[in-house]
Amino acid sequence: MTLKWLAVVVAVVSATSCVTGNVVVGVIDGGQLPLVVNVFALTVTGTAVVLAVVAELHDRLNDRVSALTEFLVARLNEIEAHTGDRNTGFVEGYLLSHGQEAAVVPFGRRGRGAAER
Repeated sequence: MTLKWLAVVVAVVSATSCVTGNVVVGVIDGGQLPLVVNVFALTVTGTAVVLAVVAELHDRLNDRVSALTEFLVARLNEIEAHTGDRNTGFVEGYLLSHGQEAAVVPFGRRGRGAAER
């Protein structure tokens, strides 16, 4: 059972027991449960309700982040696929527009070779 539904069950049981206890004591004695019992039951009910709301908001946020992550992964894969095609076409077009092949000139030796000259 998830935290949200556990908190809802605790809130319902606490509120129901508080109301039932007050009704039974009211019918029998004409009074109510001690204040400490009523305050404790209302505190437990309120805490459980807040916990259930926070758990629901956490689940929604988690779902949205997951959906956003999936969207971004799909979009980045799409961009990567198109970028590779565009770069390939650009390089091929550039090479075709320049009729002459560029001469490849190797670099000289590095290090002590320059000092020996």
